[in-house]
Amino acid sequence: MKPLLLTSFLFLIIFSGCGQKEDTQPNMTDDKNFKVQTEQFADLAILRYRVPGFEELTLKQKELVYYLYEAALAGRDIIYDQNYKYNLTVRRTLEAIVAGYQGDKTSADWNNFMIYTKRVWFSNGIHHHYSNAKIMPDFSFEYFSSLVNSVPADSLPIPKNQSAADLLKLLEKVIFDPNTAPAKVNKDPGKDLVQTSAVNFYEGVTEKEVDAYYKKIIDPKDDRPVSYGLNSKLVKDNGVISEKVWKVGGMYSPAIERIVYWLEKAVTVAETGIQKQAFEKLIEFYKTGNLRTFDEYNIEWVKDTEASVDAINGFIETYNDPMSMRANYEAVVSFKDLEATKRIKAISDNAQWFEDNSPIMDNHKKDTVVGISAKVITVVVESGDASPSTPIGINLPNANWIRKEHGSKSVNLGNIVHAYNMAASEGMLQEFCYSPEEIERQKKYGALSDDLHTDMHEVIGHASGQINPGVGTPRESLKSYASTIEETRADLVALWYILDQKLIDIGVMPDLETGKAEYEKYIRNGLMTQLTRIKLGDNVEQDHMRNRQIVASWAYEKGKAENVIEKKMRDGKTFFVINDHQKLRSLFGQLLREVQRITSEGDYKTAQTLVETYGVKIDLKLHEEVLERYEKLKIAPYKGFINPLLTPVYEAGVLKDVKVEYPEDFTEQMMFYAKKYSHLPSIN
Repeated sequence: MKPLLLTSFLFLIIFSGCGQKEDTQPNMTDDKNFKVQTEQFADLAILRYRVPGFEELTLKQKELVYYLYEAALAGRDIIYDQNYKYNLTVRRTLEAIVAGYQGDKTSADWNNFMIYTKRVWFSNGIHHHYSNAKIMPDFSFEYFSSLVNSVPADSLPIPKNQSAADLLKLLEKVIFDPNTAPAKVNKDPGKDLVQTSAVNFYEGVTEKEVDAYYKKIIDPKDDRPVSYGLNSKLVKDNGVISEKVWKVGGMYSPAIERIVYWLEKAVTVAETGIQKQAFEKLIEFYKTGNLRTFDEYNIEWVKDTEASVDAINGFIETYNDPMSMRANYEAVVSFKDLEATKRIKAISDNAQWFEDNSPIMDNHKKDTVVGISAKVITVVVESGDASPSTPIGINLPNANWIRKEHGSKSVNLGNIVHAYNMAASEGMLQEFCYSPEEIERQKKYGALSDDLHTDMHEVIGHASGQINPGVGTPRESLKSYASTIEETRADLVALWYILDQKLIDIGVMPDLETGKAEYEKYIRNGLMTQLTRIKLGDNVEQDHMRNRQIVASWAYEKGKAENVIEKKMRDGKTFFVINDHQKLRSLFGQLLREVQRITSEGDYKTAQTLVETYGVKIDLKLHEEVLERYEKLKIAPYKGFINPLLTPVYEAGVLKDVKVEYPEDFTEQMMFYAKKYSHLPSIN
């Protein structure tokens, strides 16, 4: 996922592919009567997740969860505007039509309009949430114009002194012109990454100007640097470059004021003194925009390990910034799953052993691994960059010096993973696994291997290793390749240890067959099944997908001499079969050693070579084959969620309870959110 939360949260996105997963949470007792998937359209499936254990929370805990729930959703508009300058204008126009159109809703055009609208909601804007490519509508501009002209003008996002005709002129380019903002994030190093990316993080500046601006500010000798640029837009006005800070009184103020309002209520019912201090620091950060305060908040947040209720709320992940500096708004509200936490805690408790026994160079290891707290959480609501498409694992904060000196928190989103498990399809298994033995191993161990990989990716992957003195942060040294390299590093740590006897010794894995199942799934995904998410002829753009392809394709190439991974054909279909799991583990160890060296030394040129050689290009013939095989399965490659609804119950003005409900209609939830949580103007 990438580190997630107020510094740089790590998102590990689950792939809905090869693997029939077992139910690992027996407390979900009424799953048979719970409708997990509600609809499917385009390349998306909409799911729901339950919140087991919510009724067992105390009233005070429920009150805290509710305040944090409202704070999370209050910032929802921010992610739209960050993803593209005109996203809120597009979204509000679409919502005005959904609410006000009284014409024919049985036509193919209307159906295509609704699919486009739901895709915009799902992706928090007009660019695909995963590929970054612009989503093109399957209806004409003429039809769209008729829809716009059929609804009341006062329901449309029309600026003063303008008309519906002016709005349509703008949206004709924004929505229908494929050459206008074609990519949310461009990663082609041959082009100006800033000027060719549609994200609303920069205006009037070039990539070189961004580099020069921060070179003047950043002290490479600072061993406790703030996350420069994390919460601002960089603009040039009349030749002067400055930052528009996201804070109360600054950019995004109306939404941030509402976040602060609910966080201030959360302070009054905090579970612990440390949690209260963390909330207060987060509020101070939102009010001032001071990045030192943000670091202070993260330190307090890491210290809070006793509270059951927890929240991530802020500018977290930098994946959507081509310069890997500016972060998307994101929020996750949760409480601890005590029983499921035992597994991830066992890994956390042995973090120093994992660091000491890593195949990386000794001078790149941490002498002392500090404070990795780990738990499985039950998610109550997600917002911003975490919704509707969600991570399954999180490790924060992202500032390396905070992680080194104060530790980090790692979580597995238990009920989210469970919902994915319930929605998994066995069709992928039958289509892309080579042998009955692979299939049976996946059925028996797939769910556990997923959990262990996620746990280790987050707990010991992102927390491992150290940066050499004077190198600076990875986003400074590795620039646009920082996120891909970091995800590669964390995955390799997980892959190295998932075939280690240590996991059996500490009681989290029954035998090494679990590790073999993970290796087989990872190679299938990295070389084939994740290609179902990419349009034929396109390159790999998303950081996690690049990461997986790098690991799998590098290992395949380097293992050819000993036939470690064998490409086999059967009935005209391609399969990749692991012939020697231990030799593959050795290859993973070699690559981990090199990727950690790249990270520790800030070796930009080698990072660029590794990513561009192994992570970007796709074999066109193989890609075409995979897409043809996948099309027959009729499975959506991407999944996202409808959030539960929390409703406070008052008697005589006194809170008596908080009820949780599970809406089933994605459109209804998006329209409800549009009405209740639209706090920003259409253009910021």
